[in-house]
Amino acid sequence: MSLPALHVAVVGATGMVGREFFRVLEQREFPVASIRALASERSAGSRLVWRGASLLVEALRPDAFAGVDVALFSAGAGVSRAHAPTAVSAGALVVDNSSAWRMAQDVPLVVPEVNPDDIGLHHGIVANPNCCAIPLTMVLEPLRRRAGLERVLVATYQAASGAGWRLVRELEEQTQALAEGRQPQARHYPRVLAGNVVPGGWREGSNGYNEEEVKIVEETRKILHQPELRIAATCVRVPVAVGHSLAVFVETQRALTAEEAIAVLSAAPGVLVREGDDYPTPAEVAGSDKVFVGRVRRDLSSPCGLACWVVADNLRKGAALNAVQIAERAIRMGALTR
Repeated sequence: MSLPALHVAVVGATGMVGREFFRVLEQREFPVASIRALASERSAGSRLVWRGASLLVEALRPDAFAGVDVALFSAGAGVSRAHAPTAVSAGALVVDNSSAWRMAQDVPLVVPEVNPDDIGLHHGIVANPNCCAIPLTMVLEPLRRRAGLERVLVATYQAASGAGWRLVRELEEQTQALAEGRQPQARHYPRVLAGNVVPGGWREGSNGYNEEEVKIVEETRKILHQPELRIAATCVRVPVAVGHSLAVFVETQRALTAEEAIAVLSAAPGVLVREGDDYPTPAEVAGSDKVFVGRVRRDLSSPCGLACWVVADNLRKGAALNAVQIAERAIRMGALTR
């Protein structure tokens, strides 16, 4: 099915995910009739590359969405709350990568390989999930369909790029300092990340869980349509530039052997299983669109338990790619407009 050419706006165009939007749109040959790069006043006037040409970055203003069909947002929750309704009023479908709308009752939260039909329920905004909830649900959903879910425990090992380009640069500077025998400095993160792992950096909640852990729990339940799912998360930042990793422990309602789980996951869309010592790592999967799964095994402490290792590029499938896939599916479903 050929898709109609559309007028597209990218909000937060100069950020790491914003720039990835342009790469994904071009690589997937998304049907773009015109494209606007929108950012803060500070970034306005700079230029990006789009299809080999120079594209001017414009300041985000209320009239920026006139004639826009699809607006891809990745500029933070505050910007999304302020400007997404304006884009919707102008007639655009908003796919928002921030946390602003994810848990809103009337806003679908979508992973196209998991709950694509929810797109049709939108009222102008579709939320793009958390960068760890996306790969997690892509692994959980096929297991849920086969054997049901009772409980999920997940520990995440999240790359610096999940916190933006400032932390990526800081990690580079810290790594260089260590190599030169100097004391690394932490300016944009609570602790030095180079040569370290940091189980923090997200806003803490009153119950001891930080906001990232809460997002993973709440969003996973919403995407899977299983609001009572027992799930807990521990989130850790690691000295990796790109690629989030997850150690996942699942208790299913019906016992599955490791071989059965491998077969189920191997058939899941967007998932690539690696067996034995061919386990995935962030350095290997950066730039890939797949969710990689390795070390699938029985959890010997539970009669219905499974354990596995999951890795995905947080800038692509964890953010930009998933959002573009939502837009593509909306077009095919005839759900582009309200």
